[in-house]
Amino acid sequence: MIQDINRTKYFIYARKSSESDEKQVQSIEDQIFVLEAFRKTNNLLVVDILSEAKSAKEPHARPVFEDLLKRIKAGEATGIIVWKIDRLARNPIDGASIQWLLQKGVIKSIRTPDREYRPEDNVLILNVESSMAIQYILDLSKNVKRGLKSKIEKGWRPNRAPIGYLNTKTELRGENYIVTDSDRFPLLRQAWDLMLTGNHLPTQILAILNNEWGFRSRQTKKKGGLPLTRATIYRIFSNVFYTGLIDNNGVYVQGKHEPMITFDEYDRVQALLGRKGKPRYIHHKYSYTGLIKCGECHGTVSATNKQKLIVKTGKLKQYSLYYCNCARKKKNDCQQKKYTNSELLDQAVEETIISFTIHPKFKDWVFNIIDDLKDTQEVSESKIIDTQQEALKQSSKQLETLTQLRLREMIDDEEYVKEKVRLKNEITILENKIATSQTFQKDYIKLTRHAFEFAFYALKQFQSGPEQIKREILAAISGLNCTLKDKKLFIPKAKWLISIQERYKVIEDKYKEVELKKSHTPYSENDLFEMLCIELRGLVDVVRTNWKEYPENYSIPLLHKNNPP
Repeated sequence: MIQDINRTKYFIYARKSSESDEKQVQSIEDQIFVLEAFRKTNNLLVVDILSEAKSAKEPHARPVFEDLLKRIKAGEATGIIVWKIDRLARNPIDGASIQWLLQKGVIKSIRTPDREYRPEDNVLILNVESSMAIQYILDLSKNVKRGLKSKIEKGWRPNRAPIGYLNTKTELRGENYIVTDSDRFPLLRQAWDLMLTGNHLPTQILAILNNEWGFRSRQTKKKGGLPLTRATIYRIFSNVFYTGLIDNNGVYVQGKHEPMITFDEYDRVQALLGRKGKPRYIHHKYSYTGLIKCGECHGTVSATNKQKLIVKTGKLKQYSLYYCNCARKKKNDCQQKKYTNSELLDQAVEETIISFTIHPKFKDWVFNIIDDLKDTQEVSESKIIDTQQEALKQSSKQLETLTQLRLREMIDDEEYVKEKVRLKNEITILENKIATSQTFQKDYIKLTRHAFEFAFYALKQFQSGPEQIKREILAAISGLNCTLKDKKLFIPKAKWLISIQERYKVIEDKYKEVELKKSHTPYSENDLFEMLCIELRGLVDVVRTNWKEYPENYSIPLLHKNNPP
């Protein structure tokens, strides 16, 4: 018997899955150490030691194991030494391959430190042990899925938290949760704010994060501490997790983690991003490219730089000239082939700004009125929440009705599943909006103040600011709705700015009328405020209402922080 064993050539095969289900399995080095000691004790002939860190859950997924079988079939060896039989297979196909080769005598011996399996033995023992390994995987899969489902139902993402958040490590296994990363959460919130302006590309925001703010990923034992990549910034701006929701295979679940943004803000960013996360606009080095369309063919308006020699000074002067891209390249019959000097565009924008600019003498009065609106805002927000809760109640009722229809077999499975997913997503989004309204009620007082700061300061900023400020101001006024035709720039103003322009004209006329009377009847500042109070309150209220209704207001730059008048 000993002579037969000595004539048998063996492969030592060691395997450890890198997956969490085999954390308790000995390392490959430990397995090889035990098997080498076993070989020496039993005087076994080993021709090669093979090892790999691969899971055996799926068939044909282990290149070293596949090579092992080929070499055995080629006659290099007729035996295998393994730590346990489940190292060879944990799926029915690989298990059957081993059993078939053993049954046919191609494999003459499989040795573990506990026992030996030979072709003449009862195959029942090997079948049972292989089946136990397979059943372990099936049970493990069910338990893992059950654990993941349970964690999601509790409101926690079951895997690694996205950047800006951290997984706790202090609770019992399966009981850890997600908290905000105090170092990175605020910076990413500012990155969302930049994206919401509509004036920054994700790649530009990426450069600000990495180069100006020094953002680095969280350092771990194996990796981290690196700047964000381009792919990462697009994943961040496309991840619904930051709204407080968890995407469970297309079904939204309300999470318990702290939201970074509201769902409305998320929708706004998705509108700014094109298909597959690509922005709808391209990189610009001119003030207005990307914001203006041709007034004749609606094609893209591009720009170029030209130089001209000034005879009197003998110096070259730079000009930025705008033109219809389609007309210049003869892509259609557009006749807008002439260049338009950027100075003409600057003049048109400046005239538009003047039309809604509020004189600084009204600044304190307007801001005092805004500060007094806090109580009114709270009542208004309560009504919004009531409306959202009513919509939630209706959606829940529809889901209940849908279930009843299915139970009565009045609709088929396909229709039921499709409508159920739609209603569940609708319910989750409404729940998210209610939670957001309750915990992160939009400070419309602050936003209204922001709008008036724009009306007070935009003109001075435009006249003295850099090209980027000019671009942001025009985007705030008209978004992407400007057109250029016959060297004239047409700038349709946002509705909230039209409201300021119309109502402020009435206030200014009344103020001038009072100023004329001051020579006969002296008025104090309080007297003047009382006379204009109704009009000023009406102006503030209409801007506050428009701010809520029109999402384009997100593009207003914070001008007063950069260069107050």
